[in-house]
Amino acid sequence: MLMVYLRGLLLLLCLAGLSTPAFSVAVDTPLDDPRQEARARAIHKQLRCLVCQNQSIEDSNASLARDLRILVRERIAAGDSDDAAIGYIVERYGDWVLLRPPIKAGTLVLWAAPAVFLILAIILIAVWYRRRNGPASKPVASLSAEEQVRLKDLLDRGDQP
Repeated sequence: MLMVYLRGLLLLLCLAGLSTPAFSVAVDTPLDDPRQEARARAIHKQLRCLVCQNQSIEDSNASLARDLRILVRERIAAGDSDDAAIGYIVERYGDWVLLRPPIKAGTLVLWAAPAVFLILAIILIAVWYRRRNGPASKPVASLSAEEQVRLKDLLDRGDQP
């Protein structure tokens, strides 16, 4: 009888868990014109999510990325070209918002940093490897004549004290 009540209670708890509201992500409203929507999505893939920083706004679920997607759609619907829509976003957020920033004086660090870090890593590994496999830092001093005689005596005696 107790098992029946426990099973009923377990079933009730499972059903109560199903009654909670589901967590969902807000879905963007696409543009009515499929060509404009395709253009907007192509632009979304070129812009960086400023929250995630390693995803495009197309792939990000962050609220700022959603706001940027809406802004791009508004610019496309207003008749902006792709370059004008991207320029509008870059004007407000800088070149950092582009997943592929242009090569210019301000973004040279972004482009050069991976190569610089790779070269530094190779140099550090080479220095570490040389120090690890190099000769000992202090040469070993040879034994004096007195120490050699004492060592020979100890070796000749063997295990005897």
